[in-house]
Amino acid sequence: MTELAAPRTSRTGRDLPVATAVGVGLLVVVVLSLFIVKEVFAGLAVLVVCAALWELAQAFTRRAIHLPLLPLLVGAVGILVSAFTSGPEALFVAFMLTVGGVVIWRVLDGSGPRALRDATAGAFAAAYLPFLAGFVMLMLAADDGPARVLLFILLVVASDTGGYAVGVLVGRHPLAPSVSPKKSWEGLVGSVVLACVVGVVGMQVAFHGEPLTGVFLGLATVVTATLGDLCESMLKRDLELKDMGTLVPGHGGILDRLDSLLLTAPAVYLILTLLQPPA
Repeated sequence: MTELAAPRTSRTGRDLPVATAVGVGLLVVVVLSLFIVKEVFAGLAVLVVCAALWELAQAFTRRAIHLPLLPLLVGAVGILVSAFTSGPEALFVAFMLTVGGVVIWRVLDGSGPRALRDATAGAFAAAYLPFLAGFVMLMLAADDGPARVLLFILLVVASDTGGYAVGVLVGRHPLAPSVSPKKSWEGLVGSVVLACVVGVVGMQVAFHGEPLTGVFLGLATVVTATLGDLCESMLKRDLELKDMGTLVPGHGGILDRLDSLLLTAPAVYLILTLLQPPA
């Protein structure tokens, strides 16, 4: 996150020791699940996405929008499992079936403008969470899937950490003051530098790949992670929320941790597929 310079806790409103401990703990759990059994990570991803859908449903009720949660949860499982077991085509088919199921469910449940609004919100939720997360499952399915997914996660962590650290230290010029006043252009530079370093090192260590591919990954990650963070900030502003939930101590909700990851997953998947195809 590209924060403006400020005291560490007063501007963020977070308990930094708790947030750091929880963040490190989550990263350890992710790494262990990736490299012990891939299916464990896939199951963890399903649980996380379903929990995030529940958070989003609770948040939308502030605007009298009621997501068709049951078909969304069933569809999320189908989308993620299909992507992991059967590839990109299955991901798209499962997504379209989920959207169709959400619309039919809501129309049968009621009629009028409210039903149309709820169905539209449900289609958005299906695209925003399980569909985008499905690209992580596509990466995971490769023979070297754990390395791909870990590099993807580390790239996003590097973008957020580099932006936050540089922004807190020297950030002066707001990046998007009307959406997220704490983000700065200086922090964005920090994101670019650290994400590109992680991309280059990650490509060398994990794949013996070209350094330029790592630079592409770093730049793409900064763009998509920043956009993802800003998009969720806009959503929270509209819903008049500070956090999307309280499920992750020191971080807010699960959605508050997924915002940068979701939009980045397709970008990293496509770049790796094109420039570092699975063996």
